[in-house]
Amino acid sequence: MRRIRFVDISRFILKYIFNWRFWIAEITKKSKTYRKLIDKMLFEDDEIVVIPNTIKINQKIESDGSEFLPTDIIKEVIKRCDDIVIMNSCLCRTSNNCQDYPQDLGCIFLGPTSKKIPPHVGKRSTAEEALDQLKRADEAGLSHIIGRNKIDTVWMNIKPGIGLLTICHCCPCCCLWKVYPNLDTEISDKLERLDGVRVELHEENCKKCKKCLDACMFQAIDMKNGRITIDTDICRGCGLCTNRCKFDAITIEYDDATIDNVVNRMDNLYEKEI
Repeated sequence: MRRIRFVDISRFILKYIFNWRFWIAEITKKSKTYRKLIDKMLFEDDEIVVIPNTIKINQKIESDGSEFLPTDIIKEVIKRCDDIVIMNSCLCRTSNNCQDYPQDLGCIFLGPTSKKIPPHVGKRSTAEEALDQLKRADEAGLSHIIGRNKIDTVWMNIKPGIGLLTICHCCPCCCLWKVYPNLDTEISDKLERLDGVRVELHEENCKKCKKCLDACMFQAIDMKNGRITIDTDICRGCGLCTNRCKFDAITIEYDDATIDNVVNRMDNLYEKEI
C-alpha cells in the first residue's frame, strides 16, 4: 500500500481549510496568545518584499546612474542562486479553483533547502527556466512576493527555513497574503513594500468603475462619498490595481531606490551552505 506522505496530508489540509484563512488570521488581532502561537508556527523570522508587476507599468527606476525594472530585482536574485525548484502548480489558485489566472504558475524556491522539496511538488530547474517562469507570470498580470516564508517549510515539512527563499506570483482573487488586512500588525508588518515605490491616484482620470477595488488583495482601496481612496499605510505597492485600471487613474511611481540593496538583502536571507 502506498505510504501517505506528510506533504500530501498538508496539501489536503491546506486545500480544504484555505477559505478559513481569513477567520484564522482575524483571531490574531483578538488574542495575544493565539497571535504568538500562529506567529511561531507559520511566520517566525519571515521577511518578505512585494515587487510590482511590470507589464502595465513598464517604467524604469532611475537611481545612482542606473535604470532597472522592478522584476530585475528578482531576476538578479535568481541568477545568483544554484539551487532552484519550480512548483508544479500554484497551491493558492488550485485550492480556490481560480479561473482568472493560470493555475500552473507555481512558486519558485531558491536555496539549498529547496533540494529537499519532494519531486511531485516541484522540479529542479535552471536559472533560465526560472526566468522564463517569471516572464510568464508578468505576462499573466501577476504581482510578485519574494522573501523568507516559513509557511512553505511547514506544509512541505522541510528544514531549515534559513535555507529557503520563496518567490510567489500573486493574483488579486485568492493569494494567501490576501489575509494581510486580517492579521495583527506584528505579523502583517513582515510583508513590506519595495523601497521607493508609491501608488498615485489621479482622480481626473477616474471613471469610478470600481475594478481597482476588486484587484487590491490588501484591501487598501475603497470608495467613500463617490471618490476612490487609497490607504497608503495598508498599500504594499503590488501594482495589481494599475493592471486592472484602463484609464491610468492609478499609477506606480518610484523614488530613489537601488537594485543592490534589495538583492543583497534577499541574498542574506538564506544560508548558501547548510
